[in-house]
Parts: sequence; structure tokens; C-alpha cells
Amino acid sequence: MNVDYIIVGLGLAGLAFAEELKCNNKSFIIYEDYSQNSSRVAGGAYNPVILKRFTPVWDAFDQLEIAIPFYKTLEKKLKVKIDSPLDIYRIFTSVEEQNNWFNACDKPFFSNYMIPKIIKNTNKSIHAPFGFGKITNTGKIDTELLLNTYRTYLQETNQLLNERFDYSKISFTGDLIQYNNITSKKIVFCEGFGVVKNPYFKTVPLKEAKGELLTIHSPNLNIKSIIKSSVFIMPLDNDNYLVGATFNWKDKTLKPTLEAKRDLETKLQKIITVPYKVINQKAGIRPTVKDRRPIIGKHPKHPQLAILNGLGTRGVMLAPKMAYQLYHHLENNKNLSKEVDLARF
Repeated sequence: MNVDYIIVGLGLAGLAFAEELKCNNKSFIIYEDYSQNSSRVAGGAYNPVILKRFTPVWDAFDQLEIAIPFYKTLEKKLKVKIDSPLDIYRIFTSVEEQNNWFNACDKPFFSNYMIPKIIKNTNKSIHAPFGFGKITNTGKIDTELLLNTYRTYLQETNQLLNERFDYSKISFTGDLIQYNNITSKKIVFCEGFGVVKNPYFKTVPLKEAKGELLTIHSPNLNIKSIIKSSVFIMPLDNDNYLVGATFNWKDKTLKPTLEAKRDLETKLQKIITVPYKVINQKAGIRPTVKDRRPIIGKHPKHPQLAILNGLGTRGVMLAPKMAYQLYHHLENNKNLSKEVDLARF
């Protein structure tokens, strides 16, 4: 089999790069062994505001300019609803936070997102005596549904191999790569935390963080938007809500923990005043980087190999733009942004 690309990993990074290849009529095959699940576990929110400090997310405007049309196109292509526009209500904890909100609202970047007033709390199931700050033009992508649907789509076109990729079987022949019975021009590794086992990119400075989420059922909560405080509460269907998330810099297992459950529930109980039941808990390892920027680029000695990684907690926003940049770097020799170029390390 001859292909233009082998992609290793089918999270948001691998999916976005596959779509970039399809848009440019390039052939590919994807290897996926489901050892990493951070894209599936993610809440999937897209939001250009750092809600702790009311500051802009790095490069947020450009990312969203690419990401929103990207997901709309996928909805039409896959015939599935994955994009749910949702406002975000940030709970204020003090008058000082209210003042900080108004100061941020005066900055031009936030004019399309932050509403310059205090929203009074009228929901008795939420404890918010200082009210809310409202952020609009935000929402969530159902990443699990997207990835499951896309996997089926690839299986129907025979472009997905459900098996572990064996790095030792890579051989270089001139400008080409041989892997088993596949001859490819390039391999792009989109492995998330799995990159720590990749001998070609093992020095990538990941600062991976385990994150855990709860799904709760609460018929009396009556929330239609995302609520953000020490945890976020995201509405799902049928009176279910996603609650998260934890950050654990030491535990590298995918097993949900009682410690994380207790932490999330303790914070949740300070926000809501109605009964709930925990119906699910899940965990994943976020592939974050020490400087909080993605990593894309070519291997310094083997230019046929490339990486797309380090999307961290904002994979929904980052993946489409990073895939676009990497493709045009590999195919058209376009320069990468210095902030994301692998060569910065």
C-alpha cells in the first residue's frame, strides 16, 4: 500500500490533521490503539477568556476563526450534531472580582464575549450571592460523539487500523518510509501523552496532567448554560451534568480515583444547593507542555517524521489551526509560528 501520510493517534489532533489531508486530496492511513483518551474525556468547551484572571486565551481569536467553521463542516459531513453554543456564567466571589470583570470588559478584545454588567442570580439551586459575569459566543463540542462517529467514517473508507504502532518497524528508504506493507512519504505522530513512549520524540518536554470529571444527575438543578467557579458545571441531556475538572501532576494512570471524586464533590457542594447523584466518573491524561503552547514540527534528523501534540486543555480550539499550520509546513515549507515550533526546545 502506498500513502502520502501515516497518522498515529486518533484524538482531536489526529482527526484535525486527517481532515486537512482530505481537503488537500492526500491519502493516509491512521493507527489507533485507544491507549490515550484525553480527547474523549474532555469537556470540549471553547472559550477565549481565562476565567480565573479575566485575560485572553493565547491566540484565541484566530483559533476560533478556524475552529468553528471546521466543526460546522464536520457536522454536515458526518450528519451529526456536535456543536452546542452555550453561554458561560462565571460566579463572582467578591466585589473585587466584580470590579475586575468591568475592567476587563473595557478592553477591545472582550467586546464580543464579555457582557459588561452583573447578572443577578435567580436560580435557587445555585449559590451565587455576588451574581455572575456572562460570557457569550462560547459553547462546547461533543468530542466523544465526534471521535466515535469519525472512527466509523474512517472504517467505512478503510483508512483506520485498530492496532498499536510499532516504532521499531519504521525503516527509511531515501525520502520514503516503509512500515510493514505500507510505503509512506511522512508519518505524523498525534499521540498525546503516548508520545512519552515514542523513541523519536521522547525528549519532548511534556508536563502532563491527569484530569478527572464527574457526570451527575440532578433533576432540580435547572441549568441551561455552563456555570464556572472552582469547578465547571456543564449541562448534558436528561438532567445530567458534567462536573470538572481536577489537575494531578503526579498520577499517570487512567484509573478514576476516590480522591478526585471527593475533591470535585466538595467544590460542587459549595456551588449547588440541590440533591444530585454521581452516575459516572472518568479520567484522562492531558498532554500539556511546560510553556503551555502546542508542539508541532519535523524531527530534526528525520524530516519524514513530524509531531502534532501538546494541545493541553484547549484541544477543541487548537487542533484545527495546528493541523493547518503543520500541513502547510510539511507540504509548502511555510514557517511555523515560533510559539508552537518544536525547534524552540
